Amino acid sequence: MNKKGSSSSLFPVLVIITCLIIAIIIFQFILGNPANFVDEHRETPKVGNIQGIMFKGGFLVPVIFTMLLMVIVFSIERLLTLGKANGSGNIANFVRKVQFNLANNNIEEAMKECDRQKGSLANVIKSGLKKYTEMANDNEMTKEQKLLAIQKEIEEATSLELPMLQKNLPFIATIAPLGTLFGLIGTVLGMIRAFAAMGQSGAADSVALSIGISEALVNTANGIITSALAIIAYNYFSNRIDSLTYLIDEAGYSITNTFASRHK
Repeated sequence: MNKKGSSSSLFPVLVIITCLIIAIIIFQFILGNPANFVDEHRETPKVGNIQGIMFKGGFLVPVIFTMLLMVIVFSIERLLTLGKANGSGNIANFVRKVQFNLANNNIEEAMKECDRQKGSLANVIKSGLKKYTEMANDNEMTKEQKLLAIQKEIEEATSLELPMLQKNLPFIATIAPLGTLFGLIGTVLGMIRAFAAMGQSGAADSVALSIGISEALVNTANGIITSALAIIAYNYFSNRIDSLTYLIDEAGYSITNTFASRHK
């Protein structure tokens, strides 16, 4: 495995470890700051102190925070990657320029447009145009064979670009249900603590009861927020990838259709 592939495969692991460390630091030193509590043992948060209340959510808080940070990091990484994949300039205008040059049989200018645009779509189209030129100068293959060769070249170029576009999306997709599940686990644990406090000595321990309810509500809220952000991010990036894939298919169809109409 080359260095680029190795560093790429290690990226998710580094993100998980880093996000976990940051989440623990936030939990212990920001949410668990003694200034957020009325006692030194950090048992009772000050009235209306959100950070102290969140700290009482227990050990699941840094776990859910880790997933939330992972969603943010992977979303930023996907934004940068998809922005690079789109290339420079307006991608819709680029496709129209390529189609215009194809219609006018100006393959060289279409390839120059790809060089100017760059990005995943431009890479696929340029590969198809190179094969277009090669097949146009081939006198041995039949027209059907040439069309199949062009289609195969476009499909292979697309298969090389798509994994890069879809990379790390499975992590976001996995976090979407996990956020809710961990929130529900926190709810169950918090309610167990709350009911245990109510059953002590026939009277409710107000401090323990409040701790249990805080744990239930905080983890539920954090889990739902994390899950919602993951779902939004995943759907957004999936839609962008689908749009880019559609443009690739459209450009591939234009290349093969133009070749079919101009060559025997």
